[in-house]
Amino acid sequence: MFDSIIKGARWFDGTGGPSAIRHLGITDGRIAEISATPLDETGCSRVVDATGKWVIPGIVDIHTHYDVEVLLDPSLTESVRHGVTTVLLGSCSLSTVHVDGETAGDLFGRVEAIPRQYVVGAMNDMRTWRTAGEYADALEQLPLGPNLAAFIGHSDMRAAVLGLDRATRKDVKPSKPELAEIERMLVEALDAGFVGMSSQQLLFDKLDGQACRSRTLPSTYAKGRERHRLNTILRQRGRALQGGPDVTNPKSLVSMVVSSVGLWREPLKVSLLSAADVKAVPAVSKMFPAIGKVINGLDGDFRWQHLPVPFEIYSDGISLPIFEEFGSGAAAMHLADHIDEQRHLMQDEQYRRTFRKHYDSKYGPRVWHRDFFDADIVECPDETVIGKTFGAVGVDRGGLHPVDAFLDLVVEHGDKLRWRTTISNHRPEVADILAADPSIQVGFSDAGAHLRNMAFYNFGLRLLRRVNDAATDERPFMSVEHAVHRLTGELADWYGLDAGHLRVGDRADAVVIDPAHLDDTLDAYAESPLAVFGNLSRMVNRNDETVTAVFVNGRYVFGEGEADPVLGTERVGAFLRAE
Repeated sequence: MFDSIIKGARWFDGTGGPSAIRHLGITDGRIAEISATPLDETGCSRVVDATGKWVIPGIVDIHTHYDVEVLLDPSLTESVRHGVTTVLLGSCSLSTVHVDGETAGDLFGRVEAIPRQYVVGAMNDMRTWRTAGEYADALEQLPLGPNLAAFIGHSDMRAAVLGLDRATRKDVKPSKPELAEIERMLVEALDAGFVGMSSQQLLFDKLDGQACRSRTLPSTYAKGRERHRLNTILRQRGRALQGGPDVTNPKSLVSMVVSSVGLWREPLKVSLLSAADVKAVPAVSKMFPAIGKVINGLDGDFRWQHLPVPFEIYSDGISLPIFEEFGSGAAAMHLADHIDEQRHLMQDEQYRRTFRKHYDSKYGPRVWHRDFFDADIVECPDETVIGKTFGAVGVDRGGLHPVDAFLDLVVEHGDKLRWRTTISNHRPEVADILAADPSIQVGFSDAGAHLRNMAFYNFGLRLLRRVNDAATDERPFMSVEHAVHRLTGELADWYGLDAGHLRVGDRADAVVIDPAHLDDTLDAYAESPLAVFGNLSRMVNRNDETVTAVFVNGRYVFGEGEADPVLGTERVGAFLRAE
């Protein structure tokens, strides 16, 4: 009668409604029955005994950069193993729909810290599509692990139409035919079921390669008229704008936020990146919910994308995007492919004087707190500095300025020097408030990018742990049912996707979780070689006792740390088209 049965679990349907002990029967990729009494197991090929465990809809990850990795390894195992069954591609104005391999390498390589040569190689070897519809069809031919949905990237379209050089010049505006072609591409993508468009305005996202190196992304050069025309299309179609404002320019933030307002027109769905509790400017944590309340009170449909866990980052030497937000840091990043020149620059006293000035400046918006006393060394050939901060090393070395201590170690050890810091979301009491705020969308994992810098593949499990612990300690800030809804049905419904729910007739994307293992193992990091990127050692999460079974479209794909043979060899996931 059933292909699979999940029996005896505490069942969450993804709507936020009450949970209950239930038995779920799966047939033909859908939930066929939900029963308070045991189901007939006759002829059922897989029965998962989930007594004492939870079954929730598959988690929806709204912010990834898997656009390249999915072409080479469609299993996307690092997300699936943590209960993510639907991922959105095409964030931050970056997608691989229209650009060629070289341009894709320039767009993704430095901004997302994905080695450029693998971006170029993947696109040159795999690209068979010319349109958004053909792109979606091509993805569906791959042995997908999770379901996919996608934004079309503004920088992707702009670079394809104008060429990367013209698309990244302040004195160049698209001609009327060029702007019409960008609009046509957007309409075509929406017709193909894309959830919307991403358009970045953040100015410390820089291009890789040599032709246009260190210019900002093409979407940052778009003028108001171009953005308005594209937003109008999104508004008319009820699709979303995803992006990040230029944090140094209040006009950029205001324009992107206010674009959501309805009143005299249809509201525009807008979802913007946020480091909502940034260490550098703690007071801004109160600004995010306030802005959301005001805009949505004006008939807007506005959300902040927010990571519900501490934003902890690692760096090998100076290879970290946060250095792009100030001039001296960006100058070093510009020379990342010329190590000898970079090392020479970092030894120059005039350069160091400028770096110290930028470091010591405490004014203006920023993402990084720029405090080398809050940056711990975790690996180094000089074992005497491991476990210390750069500030402490400076003190040990006769009172060196923290910048000089940092640069001395980078010059001496290069990328063999590994260190860590937390830039935002560090205060639990603030994190609880933000996680429950209706203007916040839980996401921003950046899965598939910054492979050596961070790992938030299990962000959903970490939120569930915090909520469950708070309830156990009788200090609840959100029910478990509401937290599950925030990670699943709320997101799927907002983006118009057939996902995120576990009711009769729903897609059988289901995750079985052992709440006894929502524990400290979720905070640990490990490293795992990524074969398709030359065995690059990627930061990952490993908490294999927490998720005991993952189903995608009714197929068992992962559980207890082991992938089923079907994962990555047969197509399980689908390209989900927005409705």
